[in-house]
Amino acid sequence: MNGIIFDIKEFALNDGAGVRTTVFFKGCPLACRWCHNPEGQKPEPELYIKQNGCLDCGLCRRPCTHPDCQPFGRCLHICPKNLVTVKGEVVSAEALVERLLRGRDFLTASGGGVTLSGGEPLMQADFAAEVLDLLAGKVHRAVETSGYASAAAFEKVAKRCDFVYMDLKLADPAAHKTWTGGDNACILANAAWLKKSGIPHTFRTPLIPGVTDTAENLAAIAAIVGDSPWEKLPYNKLAPAKYKCVGREWTL
Repeated sequence: MNGIIFDIKEFALNDGAGVRTTVFFKGCPLACRWCHNPEGQKPEPELYIKQNGCLDCGLCRRPCTHPDCQPFGRCLHICPKNLVTVKGEVVSAEALVERLLRGRDFLTASGGGVTLSGGEPLMQADFAAEVLDLLAGKVHRAVETSGYASAAAFEKVAKRCDFVYMDLKLADPAAHKTWTGGDNACILANAAWLKKSGIPHTFRTPLIPGVTDTAENLAAIAAIVGDSPWEKLPYNKLAPAKYKCVGREWTL
């Protein structure tokens, strides 16, 4: 089975226990206004043009005959500073797992493993499940998810993981839809299932000033979390710089 990813980060320290290799799945059904991975939102490959250092020489806009450049209307190979790239790689589950297991001994020795992140890995639940099956018994497996998925997709992936990180951003349904573009009914249902599942997990809330960090929202999320572990993540101030790279505006 093939899937699409936009990055693999080795030596990751914030995506689970120990040192980990994190795979970023492309595509997300939500549109959180504070998203710090805008290059992971669209499910298909897209141009990523770094702005810092651009000479505005125009070379990348000149017609070329490279087959891989044709879908994007830019030459991916001519930039003198190598600022023009594509985010989004189609890869088979077998090939991806082969890459991930190259550092297996080091990951295991550190108490780490592999984490599936995004984007939203549950948008590619079947692909994620196959990757997790191929990793079974070889390395610790974790997933980072918004929980915005059908119960079937959520359970399919979560049951194959040794650990689940799940976001709880906003408790109020109307506020959740305003700021993320989606209702939180399925998220709350999946959170309730996760709490009863016996699967080790931690809930996470990104602290967005004036949005998710209000006393009212945090109290409501605390009631949802109950006795489960809960992390509050600091606001990522570096996120806005990425938006110009994918031709979009930071609107928060």
